[in-house]
Amino acid sequence: MQNRKPPFEITSSMLDYIADIAELVGQINASSTLSSNPVLRRTNRIRTVYSSLAIEQNTMSLEQVTAVLNGKRVLAPPKDIAEVKNAYEVYDMLDTLDPYSVDDLLLAHSVITRGLVDESGCFRSGNVGVTDAEGNIIHFGTLPDYVPKLTVELLNWTKESDFHILIKSCVFHYELELIHPFADGNGRIGRLWHTLLLSRWKPLFAWLPIESIIHDRQAEYYAAINRSNYEGASTAFITFMLSAILQALKEAAQNDK
Repeated sequence: MQNRKPPFEITSSMLDYIADIAELVGQINASSTLSSNPVLRRTNRIRTVYSSLAIEQNTMSLEQVTAVLNGKRVLAPPKDIAEVKNAYEVYDMLDTLDPYSVDDLLLAHSVITRGLVDESGCFRSGNVGVTDAEGNIIHFGTLPDYVPKLTVELLNWTKESDFHILIKSCVFHYELELIHPFADGNGRIGRLWHTLLLSRWKPLFAWLPIESIIHDRQAEYYAAINRSNYEGASTAFITFMLSAILQALKEAAQNDK
């Protein structure tokens, strides 16, 4: 049975972003210490963890996150500390995860939500609604009976489609949020998997803190999701994410000088 093709359009601005990203990746690969400097890699990984969690209202500062990951005690809610440790552990697993495996997706979820939610490492059993800051429901997640099938279909499409991985990774990120397969942790898993997919294309993406750009541009991130929801296609979200990836690469290139 053929997998459903997620709806989106390829635009000229997307193609421009892809060309610019590919050019910058080439420059950074040729000159950068990003993939070889362990101090820089750890600093970027900590920024990634901090940013992805801050998007989800984790209250810890970058300094506190750094202290926790350096084995120091900090005054912060136990839940927030657990989220930091879990997130760092799962990003450390990037090299071992198969980006097209539903079992690995569930494994990653079990690590990222360990000790935090009842349905850890499994698809949700109940209905979910995504709300805005005022508590208005802006999106209903897929009915739980359909979640496993749609998630597997999305993974298969991402693996088999001929579109550029820069496009496919953005589509996966958006469509996973749309399905909302987990009781909690969907945003963290979506951003992790986006990074995982890109790291299989170019390893430097494992150490590029795209999440920090998303955090800085959080209002745009959610606006792109909402616009894509409204239009019934991920075009707006893909465009935003490509711009964020390009910005992260530009900052990495600048910092390497």
